[in-house]
Amino acid sequence: MRANAILFWILSAFFVLSAVVYTLWNLLDEFHRNVEWVGTVGMLLAAVLSAFIAFYVGRSHASQGGELPEDRLDANIDDGDPELGHFSPWSWWPIALAFGAGLVILGLAVGFWICYIGVAFSLICIVGWVYEYYRGYFAR
Repeated sequence: MRANAILFWILSAFFVLSAVVYTLWNLLDEFHRNVEWVGTVGMLLAAVLSAFIAFYVGRSHASQGGELPEDRLDANIDDGDPELGHFSPWSWWPIALAFGAGLVILGLAVGFWICYIGVAFSLICIVGWVYEYYRGYFAR
């Protein structure tokens, strides 16, 4: 995390430097001779965003107390392998939910009445996906 925080601080400094160069370039241009505010403000906001992320990552690294495996030079790949959760590779509910979301988008494009069918179908799919382990072969 320390390396990530340093990279985001460097990125923030790069955006500030880019905004300054961009503003000076616009002021020295013989056709315009004024500040183009959209690009300048956009780059300054990108600098602020990367500084926020760098500050957050740095504070998170300081509060955890120890080094992460990716910050150590002697770490193995398996050291940073966390438990990501439980996934259902046999579940058909995500495909059905994508179909319901597609119906909602189709309803926005073609006819709004299709949205009602898509929302109802999506709600059924969400409930089915949430409760798939409470019934059937995989109930617990």
